[in-house]
Amino acid sequence: MDKKLKIALAQLNPLVGDVSGNINKLATIRSKLDDDIDVLVAPELYVSGYPIDDLVLREDFLNLVQSEIKKLVEITKDGKSAIILGAPRKDKTVIKNSVFVIENGKIIATKDKYELPNTGVFDEQRVFTEGKLEDCVKIKDTKFGLPICEDIWEKTVLKKLSDSGAEIIIAINASPFTVSKSFERDNITSSRVKEIKLPLIYLNRTGGQDELIFDGSSFGLNHDGSKFFCAKEFKEEVSVIDLKRQNGKWIGNGNLSKNSSETERLYKALVLGLRDYVNNNNFNGVVLGLSGGVDSALVAAIATDAFGSEKVQAIMLPSPFTGQESLNDAKDAADLLKIKFSNLEISEAMRIVDKTLVKFNGKNFSPGITEENIQSRLRGLLLMALSNRYGYMVLATGNKSEYAVGYSTLYGDMCGGFAPIKDVWKTDVFKLCKWRNENFSDLFKGQKGKVIPENIITKAPTAELKENQKDTDSLPEYEILDEILKDLVEKEISVEKIVSKGFDRKIVEKTARLLAKSEYKRFQAAPGPKVTSKAFGRDRRFPLTSGFNNWS
Repeated sequence: MDKKLKIALAQLNPLVGDVSGNINKLATIRSKLDDDIDVLVAPELYVSGYPIDDLVLREDFLNLVQSEIKKLVEITKDGKSAIILGAPRKDKTVIKNSVFVIENGKIIATKDKYELPNTGVFDEQRVFTEGKLEDCVKIKDTKFGLPICEDIWEKTVLKKLSDSGAEIIIAINASPFTVSKSFERDNITSSRVKEIKLPLIYLNRTGGQDELIFDGSSFGLNHDGSKFFCAKEFKEEVSVIDLKRQNGKWIGNGNLSKNSSETERLYKALVLGLRDYVNNNNFNGVVLGLSGGVDSALVAAIATDAFGSEKVQAIMLPSPFTGQESLNDAKDAADLLKIKFSNLEISEAMRIVDKTLVKFNGKNFSPGITEENIQSRLRGLLLMALSNRYGYMVLATGNKSEYAVGYSTLYGDMCGGFAPIKDVWKTDVFKLCKWRNENFSDLFKGQKGKVIPENIITKAPTAELKENQKDTDSLPEYEILDEILKDLVEKEISVEKIVSKGFDRKIVEKTARLLAKSEYKRFQAAPGPKVTSKAFGRDRRFPLTSGFNNWS
């Protein structure tokens, strides 16, 4: 006899710590579902939000989670849709990352995460204890396997669920975005489905949480590996999928959203990560230094797409070394974006600082890196003053290539509350600018059409801290630099191996030396969204003081 199921997949954006808000949102969603929905599913650790870090160690927080889940238990007494959702739970003296199944006014099952990731940004073994290999759960007279995120990346958990008689797998996730993650998920889930020959529904959260971005991109696979459902990227939505059992096999049916390009996904991720960080921390808007260069122009475009032009304040802070071309380009960028634009000269402030420091200048003193850094730090000082006065968050505009080699000034252009392109290589900065000029999305609140002047994209990059300065005066071309840095940072391979690929030894050794010497700077840098396989910060942890070097 054929059986049918309707499952509502709530791809949501919970806020860490807002237990009541997260529960109320889900309860409201359930109240609006059609009466024929059998199961409502929410993501991994939905109740608490994720990543939760040491907040989950607080007894009062866990008590709040427990009391709020009781609200969902109460509303299911109406006999309508069951609820599957993720939350932390105290199990005697340890804490588990769990999935709760609630139906007809009862918690009918709790299942615990078995595979606890402990690499990169994941630190779950610090706060959670692994569960046992779980059996399936019977909901609406159907046996469901309920793995949690990392549980599907290895064979063990799904094999156990398959052996215990599972008919359908629903995996709840809080899986962070990287530019390659979509490809990796497809490969892993396809492999698991081929092994167990069961349909697999993959529900992911969306939104930004501190340095992590969650893209949603939930999907469903039939037992033969064919994709029958795919949710939108970077958006909250509740999708209803239909499942029908025919000849002993469950077949799914749902909407398939269009796939986007890697560059489009990257840009959208940066917009969402910035939007949620600023809004969830209750800032009125953002302020940034708009220099006429490509990095600040891209950050201004991302900010405008995140908040709308009325909440973005751009400041040009020219020194005597700022060229007319930069002044023109900055103004043109602000005009295209329709954002507020002001000009604050720092020349007089430079003279005052120089006069103050004159007694420390030796007889053979000549201007150099000290004076260059003073310019950057004066700009940071003024931007922070504006932040204090108007309640705007300062955005640091440095990219990953600059952060890697220390081509940025601590307490200067690194100054800020958030660094939107901190994990974006310089070569990708140019790609993002070109993409945004030619594309638009309903995720954006900015202007359609060109938003970054062409001259900003095509001119040679420069910090303009001295006469006729260019980035290539002290760095190789970014196409070369980025390839070397990707090997050093993301692949962590040796100088010798990089040189063996055909790169100039002196350039590779210099790059490795600069990377190591700048560790202390990055340690003090503003947070920024992780979008690559290995970001600076909690994703890559190196000692600040070290006698090891790999460049000699």
